[in-house]
Amino acid sequence: MKHNKKTNAVRILDGLGIKYRIAEYEVDENHLDAVTVAAKTGMPSGQVFKTLVARGDRTGVIMAVISGDAELDLKALARASGNKSVAMVHLKEVLPLTWYIRGGCSPLGAKKDYPVYLDESSGKFEEIAVSAGQRGMQLILSPEDLKRAANAAVAPISRA
Repeated sequence: MKHNKKTNAVRILDGLGIKYRIAEYEVDENHLDAVTVAAKTGMPSGQVFKTLVARGDRTGVIMAVISGDAELDLKALARASGNKSVAMVHLKEVLPLTWYIRGGCSPLGAKKDYPVYLDESSGKFEEIAVSAGQRGMQLILSPEDLKRAANAAVAPISRA
């Protein structure tokens, strides 16, 4: 299932032979949130997952992948990742750390292989969407395949 726009995330999935679909949508700079993306791709907002970049006091940078309509639980993420505390990375740090911009941050193919934590709510769905690594492009795949591709740990890290 090749696609003409080869982001790092797409290359990783192709390399692993993982099946996925791509959903493209018009980007609105003022509305980069997952709920808006869900509306534009025709998916329920609970199935469109956002990738957040955080920093643990012990592990350093980590990525959290949670449902678009949920909120990251920093204490739960700290527990899941073996940290005492976790804080969100400042927006201006996201690009130098990951090579991704806000609204286009993927759990796959970042600058470094950061630990990825996927919220357990992903298991409720046959497929979820995550950023393909650029604005206007979502990867749709099974949570199991995302877990395998990102080497993600699954944990309860969000709250509605």
